[in-house]
Amino acid sequence: MMEKVEGRNQTPIAEFILLGFGEVPELQPLLFLLFLVIYLVILSGNLLIVALVVADQHLHTPMYFFLGNLAFLETCYTSSVLPRLLASLLTGNRTISVKGCFVQEYFFGIMSATENFLLAAMSYDRYLAICNPLRYAALMNGRVCAQLVAGSWISGLLGCTTVNIFLFQLTFCDSNEIDHFFCDFSPIVKLSCDSTQNLQLLAFTVATLWIVVPCLLTLASYISTILRIPSTTGRQKAFSTCSSHLIVVTLYYGTLITVYVVPTVNTPKVLHKILSVFYTVLSPMINPVIYCLRNKEVMECLRKTILKSVSFRNKQRTNFNIS
Repeated sequence: MMEKVEGRNQTPIAEFILLGFGEVPELQPLLFLLFLVIYLVILSGNLLIVALVVADQHLHTPMYFFLGNLAFLETCYTSSVLPRLLASLLTGNRTISVKGCFVQEYFFGIMSATENFLLAAMSYDRYLAICNPLRYAALMNGRVCAQLVAGSWISGLLGCTTVNIFLFQLTFCDSNEIDHFFCDFSPIVKLSCDSTQNLQLLAFTVATLWIVVPCLLTLASYISTILRIPSTTGRQKAFSTCSSHLIVVTLYYGTLITVYVVPTVNTPKVLHKILSVFYTVLSPMINPVIYCLRNKEVMECLRKTILKSVSFRNKQRTNFNIS
């Protein structure tokens, strides 16, 4: 490692170049339109859920409290990555300052880690609601919900800050090309002139605790929920409800574990980017549909809101015509 460090040009660099999907320049306009549509879908879907949960009294329950927080989190989550990617695809300018890169990596890391714990809290909420319905209101009251959400944010903040304190102290020289579409931990560390063995060990430990543990808790909650239902019919109904959640959660955690926990020395960089698209783009786009827009209660609240809006506009027009 020392030989590698000594053989490098020690001139510090001031900016990075995000290579993104630059291997196929002719596809840049198509990729821009694709990611723009996806980003607009993510924003509209998640912000709609936040607005419904806040505005409608019928959705002021623990389950929708968690879903509203998840929708808000994923809006911020994707907004830390996609706007910069869209600007790069549109203008062709792939440069980003070292500080700007650190900021993106830091906030993306916080929100990613927070989502891991929030999904575990949501699965625990469903477990209590189905397996312990008589005590559910007492066990999952407003205070407990707020504590679980706050605990998710604090855990994400602590884990990411612990790693980034050491990441921010690294110096970078020689190559400034990050072969990724956003500033992620591993591609940044590979460009450092310093020895990063201890930092990578710390990051591996934090990633294992902050990804694998919530993943196991989430899967255990869903599986226990299904198995603890006595009747076969009830179990099949619960499985049909939870199966879509399990698929999304498995894909989300699976791609995170593959990228951040499993050693990726021999993994092709293209595959790394594809896996990253799953948890940065596809998961936030699918979650509103899986968790809310397939839900009859949410759709009924949305229908009532639209009818109220249309009625209010018609009333305004009538009053305007009279005056």
